[in-house]
Amino acid sequence: MPDTRPAVRVLVADDEPLIVAGLRTVLESAPDIRVVAEAGDGRAAVDAALRHRVDVALLDINMPALDGLAALEELHRRAPGVRAVMLTAFGAEPNVLRALQAGAAGFLLKNCTPGELVGAVVAAHGGDAYLSPPVTRLVLGRVAPEAARRRREAGELLARLTARESDVVRLVAEGLSNAEIGRRLLMSEMSIKTYVSRALGKLGCANRVQLALLVRDASPTGLG
Repeated sequence: MPDTRPAVRVLVADDEPLIVAGLRTVLESAPDIRVVAEAGDGRAAVDAALRHRVDVALLDINMPALDGLAALEELHRRAPGVRAVMLTAFGAEPNVLRALQAGAAGFLLKNCTPGELVGAVVAAHGGDAYLSPPVTRLVLGRVAPEAARRRREAGELLARLTARESDVVRLVAEGLSNAEIGRRLLMSEMSIKTYVSRALGKLGCANRVQLALLVRDASPTGLG
């Protein structure tokens, strides 16, 4: 039976036309992804995302008129349903945490593999998130100087969870999908989705990336 699900509608925003063309080519090689809009600056990216009702926006951090971070923040206000994945050539490292705090669903290096690019878009659209491994190391490294304070605050937040919510959150932080968590805990995927949503609300997290970072902040005690 053919898959009748609608394609993921994607915006690609970067001020370098060759990069935009390359991203489009890779993304449209996937059968369930359609690039419906392009933009060369952050202002145009926000306008195009709203006009074309995109599902996922790929935003370069360094763009004219309105940079990617400002565009992300404006999109989060005006179209919270749009999932944003940030693109970086690693010249904007200090902005990684700001973007995640603003609700970015992922971070990709511009030299990522085609599989990573497609996987990040699919993950973002599905409510998950993707961080390139070097970005993950960067994030963890930047929080080190304030680790003690963050660990205490994270522990206090995580203490709000019930035992079952804690089980689910721990597995989310390990990178498992809802389906994988359900199999591990012998629960339905819908139940896991409910627990994740409830935990996000209790912890004040915008997405699974922030939730995973919170659990890492609480380490080594974390969730037990």
